[in-house]
Amino acid sequence: MHDTAPISSAPYRMAPIELKELKKLLDKGFIRPSISPWGAFVLFVKKKEGIMRLCVDYRQLNKVTDKNKYPLPIIDDLFDQLQGANVFSKIGIRSVKESDVPKIAFRTRYGHYEFLIILFGLTNAPVIFMDLMNWIFQLYLDQFVVVFIDDILVYSKTKEDHNKHLRLVLQILREKQLYAKLSKCEFWLGEIVFLGHIVFAEGIRVDPKKIKAILDWKQPKNTTEIRSFLGLATSPLIKLLHKNAKFELSDKC
Repeated sequence: MHDTAPISSAPYRMAPIELKELKKLLDKGFIRPSISPWGAFVLFVKKKEGIMRLCVDYRQLNKVTDKNKYPLPIIDDLFDQLQGANVFSKIGIRSVKESDVPKIAFRTRYGHYEFLIILFGLTNAPVIFMDLMNWIFQLYLDQFVVVFIDDILVYSKTKEDHNKHLRLVLQILREKQLYAKLSKCEFWLGEIVFLGHIVFAEGIRVDPKKIKAILDWKQPKNTTEIRSFLGLATSPLIKLLHKNAKFELSDKC
């Protein structure tokens, strides 16, 4: 990070229901009271399920953060490792380095807090986490572990092997003080959703949820609706036509 003075924004008015959500995060150990001179702007967004999600505006912090150029792996290469596997478990991780905790503090009318878990609104969060995961699981990559940013996939040919592999992975996470997000974890499955695909013993297929918007699209009745559909279905390809765009046909296309 550049030599810069702490960045702090004034809080906005919050409703009682938002205070309730703050207390939940505090009780779960995801945030703690802070005396940091840093303080980002924060607001709550209501999700489809009706729950409130805390969103922190780290744009100013990201501007003064040196960008990490660590390359993310090619997804196809990760899937190649899974041939022959029959049992799968997925673990979603979240954590943050202690010395960086004050920098991701945020202010509310009910107090000043800082996160103890990593937030992917931070510019370097994905690549730093990827680097960390590769480092701590280096001995087991291409054997029974696949990592992609904050997701760990444990795969095995037999239930007996999976028991050993899963115990080993969980032990490493405990030793490194990395914490799982229960809602992102699944264990002992014959097929599992990973990186937008369904992985199972016979191979992989695209997760239907990822293409649901296209499959459920109503039949176009005029040229305007056709243009709308083409805009949705071909958007990743259209972006490749932009000037100075890097030509890369990825899974997203």
